[in-house]
Amino acid sequence: MRIIRTGLVYFAIVFAIGFVLGLARVLLVVPQLGVRQAELVELPLMIGASWLAARHCMHRLGPARASVRLGVGLFALLLLILAELALAAFSGPGLAQYIKERDPVSGSAYLVSLVLFALMPLMVTRRQSAAPGPPKTMQKP
Repeated sequence: MRIIRTGLVYFAIVFAIGFVLGLARVLLVVPQLGVRQAELVELPLMIGASWLAARHCMHRLGPARASVRLGVGLFALLLLILAELALAAFSGPGLAQYIKERDPVSGSAYLVSLVLFALMPLMVTRRQSAAPGPPKTMQKP
């Protein structure tokens, strides 16, 4: 249940950020740079958003085995792919046309970003803070 709940939160955060950035990309950046360049400009922002969201979610999850972290990422990836496919199917010429019209360069970069999105919960680590104070030194007897 922890995997599903945390994966849902991770997906929701990244999807919401992606929705806002996608609107900005389409309305502001595409007219200036074109589709390919606009998508390539957006990708590092989305990877950064994935990193921040994964870090937040893994901190809230607490210590977890690598398999749990990977499960969170894979479940979130499943939700993200389903949401992308649903949006493509209902908001335009259809799913087949959406896939056919993907730019080969930005589309390939997007696939890499999906892999990173899925692996991000596994890649982020919780930092253990050391106790405050001066470093321990050898004491004289």
